[in-house]
Amino acid sequence: MTFEIIFVLLALLGMVIALILDKMRPGMVLFSVVVLFLCVGILTPKEMLEGFSNKGMITVAMLFLVSEGIRQSGALGQLIKKLLPQGKTTVFKAQLRMLPTISFISAFLNNTPVVVIFAPIIKRWAESVKLPATKFLIPLSYVTILGGICTLIGTSTNLVVHGMILEAGYEGFTMFELGKVGIFIAVAGIVYLFLFSSRLLPDVRKDAVKLDDEPEEHSDLHRVEAVLGPRFPGINKKLKDFNFKRHYGAEVKEIKRNGQSYTQDLENEYFREGDTVVVMADDSFVQTWGESSVFVMLANGKDTEPVASKGKRWFALALLILMITGATVGELPAVKEAFPDIKLDMFFFVSVTTIIMAWTKIFPARKYTKYISWDILITIACAFAISKAMVNSGVADAVAKYIIGLTEHYGPQVLLAAVFIITNLFTELITNNAAAALAFPLALSISSQLGVSPMPFFVVICMAASASFSTPIGYQTNLIVQGIGNYKFTDFVRIGLPLNIITFLISIFLIPLIWPF
Repeated sequence: MTFEIIFVLLALLGMVIALILDKMRPGMVLFSVVVLFLCVGILTPKEMLEGFSNKGMITVAMLFLVSEGIRQSGALGQLIKKLLPQGKTTVFKAQLRMLPTISFISAFLNNTPVVVIFAPIIKRWAESVKLPATKFLIPLSYVTILGGICTLIGTSTNLVVHGMILEAGYEGFTMFELGKVGIFIAVAGIVYLFLFSSRLLPDVRKDAVKLDDEPEEHSDLHRVEAVLGPRFPGINKKLKDFNFKRHYGAEVKEIKRNGQSYTQDLENEYFREGDTVVVMADDSFVQTWGESSVFVMLANGKDTEPVASKGKRWFALALLILMITGATVGELPAVKEAFPDIKLDMFFFVSVTTIIMAWTKIFPARKYTKYISWDILITIACAFAISKAMVNSGVADAVAKYIIGLTEHYGPQVLLAAVFIITNLFTELITNNAAAALAFPLALSISSQLGVSPMPFFVVICMAASASFSTPIGYQTNLIVQGIGNYKFTDFVRIGLPLNIITFLISIFLIPLIWPF
């Protein structure tokens, strides 16, 4: 093996370990590895920076703003309230009304705001109708993932892979192309959740801190749940070393992590990203920090989502529908011939939609930088550079040759299964976009050495990288519901592992039929 291959393999191993140990945010971990490749000449400055100008990455950035516009219009909050049955009901009946609709919504909107809006409303509703909220919150996260795999814009991973395909010189995905297999996975996954989630998920776990436990002099305070985001300045610090009350005017009463509640000796507990902290605060806490990226979600048992006028809600939804329709119609051959000088793709229509939303004040244009998850964008941009480094160094070809050697007596379908498993393991342990970055050059090299079409491998990466069901750490929506539902790590393994297997079997069977080798 050459020096370049050994260096890249060691750097990638270090990257995976750092991501698993959560030493830094994923974007900074990947950026550190990219700088290492630049220092030894594996990447040129141009190759290092190409990802930052990629259409897929910029599209993801603008989709954050479109999703924020829909959130601030109040349309999602109003919708979920109409979906939730009032009066006596059962878990199955409630899921039947909620899950398919939420899955459909998440096919066109960023999953995180959907879960951030719906999770506290569903938890509050479940308590009011005497049903365990734990039966609904993990299914909520899972159906947003299942919906996201059905369209090009449903998840950032699809756009990342799409961008890599275009850079490799192949035809990218159309808007609904991934739905040819994604919709079968989504339907099977939702049916599975209908049949088994109630049995596999725990009954409600009581919160350790209730408002009723507080003395009378605190009657003006409320119990607020706050999920700590990546920008929370106290991450990896002890409570006694980070004065939460001085920073935010609220007192921490409980920290919830991995199904455990910590109420004793809190001063010596560390803050971790994704922790849910229960604080006693007045009404100004949610008003002040509700739109801050410090907290992924705040829930105080009240409606905190904006309530806009009906006209604004309908206008925001109309813009979303026009964006999706325009991008779909723009891919038709007749439209391409009619407008040869303008590429009417998703990038075009999401750009137009974002600008209209900003100028019509669907979201506050002065605060637009707050609504973009910059770490995800840096992760995506660096993913392109890491993929390029794997090709330049010869790692992609060497690993592909090794994998092919292990399965030389089998057909490409076995290699397709191997790519799925590798990608899925990475997405459960690190992040979905980093998993796609590692898997893409391998898939390209395997298909090239076999002399078959790479498209089945590209599609399987999209499915495997999004199928983060078995752990709470691979996908942000899983982390959010883990805290608010007080789930244990094993809860995700018990219900998520069969869903991973369902996704695997459908993908390996259907993808070669739809996109032949």
